[in-house]
Amino acid sequence: MPPDTLDFEAPIAVLLREIEDLSKLPSTPERDRAIEDLRTRVESIRIDLYAHLRPWQRVLVARHPARPTVLDYVSHLFADFIEIAGDRRFADDRAIIAGLATYKGEPVLVVGHHKGGGDTAQKIQRNFGYARPEGYRKALRAMKLAEKFGRSVVVFVDTPAAYPGVESEERGIAEAIAYNLREMAALTVPIVVVVHGEGGSGGALGIAVGDRILMHEHAVYSVIPPEGCAAILWRNAERKVEAAEALKLTAPDLLRLGLIDEIVPEPPGGAHADGAAAAALLDEPLERALRDIGALDPDTRAERRYQKFRQMGSVGITGE
Repeated sequence: MPPDTLDFEAPIAVLLREIEDLSKLPSTPERDRAIEDLRTRVESIRIDLYAHLRPWQRVLVARHPARPTVLDYVSHLFADFIEIAGDRRFADDRAIIAGLATYKGEPVLVVGHHKGGGDTAQKIQRNFGYARPEGYRKALRAMKLAEKFGRSVVVFVDTPAAYPGVESEERGIAEAIAYNLREMAALTVPIVVVVHGEGGSGGALGIAVGDRILMHEHAVYSVIPPEGCAAILWRNAERKVEAAEALKLTAPDLLRLGLIDEIVPEPPGGAHADGAAAAALLDEPLERALRDIGALDPDTRAERRYQKFRQMGSVGITGE
């Protein structure tokens, strides 16, 4: 299959190969019509495939290597971005981005996981989006700075999980995430969270306590990756497809459960097919969320955010 084509996109891959072969031939009206017909078929099949994705297929889309990163969204939606580095305790974690910017002329802070785009060297530099304790401490340091100067916070979530290595445990990864949860719940400035890729475990939640949770159509958000769930429940990571179904990790599932507030549509074929279009589709919901939350007074906003997360997972008990 062509590079970056997912397994379930096999019907598209066949047509893309035909287009590639035809493109090598001399240009004629017949050839050009044939290519255009094939492209139309590709678009039609792609729309149909993405309208009926199963949970595991959504996981694959959310993990697509070409999916837009936090910096891609910054380049399309924000201006005057100035990155903040370091946690003032240990080091700078490149798996988390934090920076001051403007959005629609208003000052904001942007925070987000970064898996690394492009080649393997960049992914290694970003630790594949696995943040260490210093990453979460950097994020909170930046958020406290935003609170001091009255800047709204926009968070982009895309991580498999927090980094589970020994050095991460030695430097207090659990404490760093727990501290962030408490402190973010009490911040007085507006916080909008955008789950645009893979929202994995506490690694995602460590920067995802917000007033409004937006989630991209084909993103996933879960307490554990499907492979880890399958390995724990059935001692068999190959049952990941079954685990993905059971975890209810898709945007429609989470909206129904009340864990997110709004689903952001993606362009045909997913955000990785057209990053600029994906950013354009996010623009209006993001602007609306910041406007609505910003209209609340700080105390009301903080209380609503606290209650929002306190109520997550509550189940009504009925009986005689």
